[in-house]
Amino acid sequence: MAEVPIDIGHVSKLARLALTPDETASFAQQFAKLFDFIKELQALDVSEVHPTAQVIPLHNVLRDDAVRPCLSRAEALANAPDAEGPYFKTPRILE
Repeated sequence: MAEVPIDIGHVSKLARLALTPDETASFAQQFAKLFDFIKELQALDVSEVHPTAQVIPLHNVLRDDAVRPCLSRAEALANAPDAEGPYFKTPRILE
């Protein structure tokens, strides 16, 4: 099993997790197994695998564009908490 390259106690302190010595040892073993698996994955030849390969085919579910009735500018602005002329007025967020 590989040596764990992270300090479990330090990370748990940063995360404000109170781990017992048994829990720390358990996490160390789990991380060691995880890092061993990552090393195995890094050894695989993926030169023929395209970076954006999908294992599940993607299908867009879109409706057809169709013109539908919408609010007039006056109706939309009537719902606004604040308006200035033909525009919605919002609080300033930048100085």
